[in-house]
Amino acid sequence: MDGRWKNRVLCDDAIGRGTSGGEIGQRAREAGARKVYFASAAPPVRFPNVYGIDMPSRSELIAAHRSEEEVGREIGADALIYQDLAALKECVRKLNPKLTSFETSCFDGHYITGDVTSDYLHTIEVRRDAARDSEEDSDGAQMDLNLVTAG
Repeated sequence: MDGRWKNRVLCDDAIGRGTSGGEIGQRAREAGARKVYFASAAPPVRFPNVYGIDMPSRSELIAAHRSEEEVGREIGADALIYQDLAALKECVRKLNPKLTSFETSCFDGHYITGDVTSDYLHTIEVRRDAARDSEEDSDGAQMDLNLVTAG
């Protein structure tokens, strides 16, 4: 080992399920890292996005029901640093003062449409779990998206 890895911070855009972070951390240790520090450019992702982005359900999000310290342990990090949501908003406001409100539901659980309830999120999670279970039962068959193109 040549020491290149002894004082490195691994950065990621966001931590969703936590699987890639754990794999990257393990590779860093295999390459000789004595300590693994993770920095996320996003706040903890604790809630699903229901506005068109296919994100994991809450049960799949590593930070949904864990503290930052617990997430760090889960991904094998000696320390974990998340972007602070208030600081992120302030930074964007400094770049463009005309921006006054933000859609940050995946971080804070406040959905801008006002109609996303815990029952709605639970229903989505149940449907997603059922779909995943049926996909696993289909011997690896791909899901048919029934895409239609405009003529």
